[in-house]
Amino acid sequence: MITKRIIPCLDVRDGRVVKGQNFKGIKDVENPVTLAKYYNEQGADELVFYDITASFEGRRLFTDILTEVAKCVFIPLTVGGGINTVDDFDRVLKCGADKVSVNSGAIKNPDLIREAAKKYGNQCVVLSMDVKRVDGSFTVFAKGGRENTGIDAIEWAKRGVKNGAGEIVLNSIDTDGVKNGFDIEMLNAVCSVVNVPVIASGGAGSKEHFKTLFENTDASAGLAASIFHFGEVKIPELKQYLKNENIEMRII
Repeated sequence: MITKRIIPCLDVRDGRVVKGQNFKGIKDVENPVTLAKYYNEQGADELVFYDITASFEGRRLFTDILTEVAKCVFIPLTVGGGINTVDDFDRVLKCGADKVSVNSGAIKNPDLIREAAKKYGNQCVVLSMDVKRVDGSFTVFAKGGRENTGIDAIEWAKRGVKNGAGEIVLNSIDTDGVKNGFDIEMLNAVCSVVNVPVIASGGAGSKEHFKTLFENTDASAGLAASIFHFGEVKIPELKQYLKNENIEMRII
């Protein structure tokens, strides 16, 4: 049985970890370095670091904070935000990232995934997708969920993997921050058309939601932010609960 992963997400704006609901109502949470150290000690399987306004503001990702975060974690670190060129991949990897997540940059230049995968390997390239239902169809949004691209999410996922993405982070805008559970329908739609790991993001509100996720989809990991940040669910307890439910976990 393949071990499932639990991944906290640091959404960083102006050097601080923040959290909102449905990509709106952003509130301050904590210093990213402090949280990164905490999750490393708590037994998180990986950590995701997003500079959430880099693409919208048309600037490069904050590498100074990223470097500090990378120094204090010893688990895989995925980084995204403002990744538009292969040079951006290079810069972020040199700061200590293990994988680079691309979203709006790949929408603007679909060849970016192919170029980065060729240079750094598929395992290094993560396609992050912000997806919302529009007129009954799963549609890709860009610039932190602000811009409707009109792109069909299922076709985009297939294209991304074909171009060389080794992993997909599927962010459901419909369930983001609502804490009513992961978007099972959306996840199954994407998991059924790709052969790479899919990380579920958006909607976690309890330990039971992770159980439902892993029992009803082929998702490789569950990603969450606020329930971990505010101590509503602690990672060691979540992992033990899932292990007791016969879901394979890495326990430290």
